[in-house]
Amino acid sequence: MISIPERQTSKAAGWSRRTGAFSLVLLLTVLAGYRLDLVDTPPFLWVLAVVALLAAFALLLAGLALARIWSFGDRGGRDLSVGALLAVLVLAPYGVAVYWATIYPPLRDISTDLDDPPVLDTSDRTSDMSALSPPTPGEQSLQADAYPLVTGRSYNLPFETVVDAVETVLDRRDWQLSAPYPDISGQSQATITAVAKGFALGLPADIAIRITDNGDAVVVDMRSASRYGRYDLGDNAARITDFLGELDQEVAGQVGAAPAD
Repeated sequence: MISIPERQTSKAAGWSRRTGAFSLVLLLTVLAGYRLDLVDTPPFLWVLAVVALLAAFALLLAGLALARIWSFGDRGGRDLSVGALLAVLVLAPYGVAVYWATIYPPLRDISTDLDDPPVLDTSDRTSDMSALSPPTPGEQSLQADAYPLVTGRSYNLPFETVVDAVETVLDRRDWQLSAPYPDISGQSQATITAVAKGFALGLPADIAIRITDNGDAVVVDMRSASRYGRYDLGDNAARITDFLGELDQEVAGQVGAAPAD
């Protein structure tokens, strides 16, 4: 009598499903905690790294389980499929970030005035944040080539009118002002500083908006610098162009005037 060996259940398949599910739950939990300001940024970034490792491990386990099923006919096809699907779902945003890192320049501090950038409020910056330094000629060239729309604005309008328009646009955004709006009485220059959160993960960036009356026109320059990470993945440039584009509309809506430049 020929005995047929009983099919084994792949342990790797079961662990792939468990690890993939845990990585997804951990990702959703830490994202929610960070958005609700329950988790600080450095721990948040470390947990994101752990999530990526867990998802990659779940995918590896799914591959091992598939090899066992293919070679020895083990059970566990459903578990490995669920584990692989969850791992791919978790790793998808990381893949998008890697793609963005290949198409955007390696910059994290963007300004409309590269020779004399607006001064940021650094009172809240700590040693674990990215260091601020003047842009090198290479970085200036990278920004000019990658972000031609990141340019300052010049308005043939009274200084107070432009400052009011800047403050109106700022009030529409969920940015945290570093200090109250400056008193511009008798002044020809004002700088407003704030902290903004990124579009995707909500990572913080320092903002400075400088309004200067040079006698011929009122010039608005803006700077946005990420607090964490080597690359900003286009976040700062998008923030500046979006803000200044809305400022153009606000100025035009208030006085029916377009920017001078």
